[in-house]
Amino acid sequence: MRMLNSTQVSYFVFDAYVDTGLLKYLIFTIMMCFYMFIIAANVLLIVVICMNRSLHEPMYIFLCSLFVNELYGSTGLFPFLLIQVLSDIHTVSTSFCYLQIFCLYTYVNVQFYILAVMSYDRYLAICCPLQYNTRMTSKKIAILIALSWFFPLIAIVVMIVLNASLQLCGNTLNTLYCNNYSIVNLACFDTTVNNVYGLIYTFVVLFGLTLLIFYTYIRILKVCFSGSKQTRQKAVSTCTPHLVSLLNFSCGCFCEIVQSRFNLSHTPALSIFLSLYFLVFQPFFNPLLYGLNLSKIHVICKSLLFGKM
Repeated sequence: MRMLNSTQVSYFVFDAYVDTGLLKYLIFTIMMCFYMFIIAANVLLIVVICMNRSLHEPMYIFLCSLFVNELYGSTGLFPFLLIQVLSDIHTVSTSFCYLQIFCLYTYVNVQFYILAVMSYDRYLAICCPLQYNTRMTSKKIAILIALSWFFPLIAIVVMIVLNASLQLCGNTLNTLYCNNYSIVNLACFDTTVNNVYGLIYTFVVLFGLTLLIFYTYIRILKVCFSGSKQTRQKAVSTCTPHLVSLLNFSCGCFCEIVQSRFNLSHTPALSIFLSLYFLVFQPFFNPLLYGLNLSKIHVICKSLLFGKM
């Protein structure tokens, strides 16, 4: 095989797409419906939170940031997939591929950071209620949201710079979209630095933040079980959506990382499902999860959509 360096690879070819004939129009329609629902639901919740002063509380402000991130991640994935499904030639330029990696990987990382910040907010509200207003100030909220976006952006920029310096021996990706690990696998020479950096950062974000979140909820549960029935009900109503969202997202990320890095899935359909699950279903389910379970949002959305009862 002729050696190609990173400057000579001007485009990547996606090998995971198969010819589905007329079925591609059905797939396109289903994906378009998913995307339109994600856009409509997340925009609706952002507008509801921004326009209602009763929702200008830390928990809802962090939720607003979560919904903005889901719009960002979905836009980095769905338009590209829709074009590829209808296209007969599944290629993408190198620069766009790195741009998509930047969008999708920052989306995933920001999601974990925001979920961690939300768990910290619930911990203060339930375990330290008397100190909540003094410790969760407007300035602190702004700093936490800014850091939730800043650290992932810097980390992913470093990862892309490391990838762009690799010498590649091919340009075929066995995925549906641009994936960091798939590009690293095309490298001609040693990729120890890239692999170590990726593993360390994955461990810090996926396992470190997840363990931190579960620790805060264990502390919350201790307070709830020692408190009144009203305290338990309030904690369950506000914390359940956060925990369900975290479990759904972290399990999807973990399965995708394991199957892609260790090639455990021998069924193409299962590999495709796992690679898309945490990117497609998280922004789809979260608006339903929070919109239906948080009573304030649920009541305001109902009044907006169906008129005041």
